[in-house]
Amino acid sequence: MSLFRRDRGGSGRVSVQEAAARTGDGDAVLLDVRESHEWQAGHAPGAMHLPLSALAAGAGLPARAQARPLVVICRSGNRSRQAAELLAARGADAVDVIGGMRDWAAAGLPVVDARGRNGTVA
Repeated sequence: MSLFRRDRGGSGRVSVQEAAARTGDGDAVLLDVRESHEWQAGHAPGAMHLPLSALAAGAGLPARAQARPLVVICRSGNRSRQAAELLAARGADAVDVIGGMRDWAAAGLPVVDARGRNGTVA
C-alpha cells in the first residue's frame, strides 16, 4: 500500500510542505531529478540526486532509495512528474512535488549548494 494519496489520474502529487514533512521524518527519500549543474547550484539538504535523463536511460535507484517511498522533485514540477510516473511504472512508490524547487525555496525551505552552503535554484 502506498504512503501517498493519489489524484484521480493515479499519479501522486504533494505540496512542498508535504514533501518536507514526509522526507524530514525519514519515511521517504527526496529524489532530485534535475541535471548536475542545477543540483550543484542548490538542492534540498538530504536529497538524493538522479537526473531524469539517467533515469529514462535505465539507471537504477541509489541503494539508499530502493524499496522506500520516493518524493521526486525538479525545478518546477514537470520533470518530476515524468520521473514519478516512470518510477511508478517500475513498481516504486513515487510522487512528485508540485512547483518543485522553485516553490520549495519560495516557501522558505532550505536550499544548499554542492558545498553545503546557501544555494540557489537554477
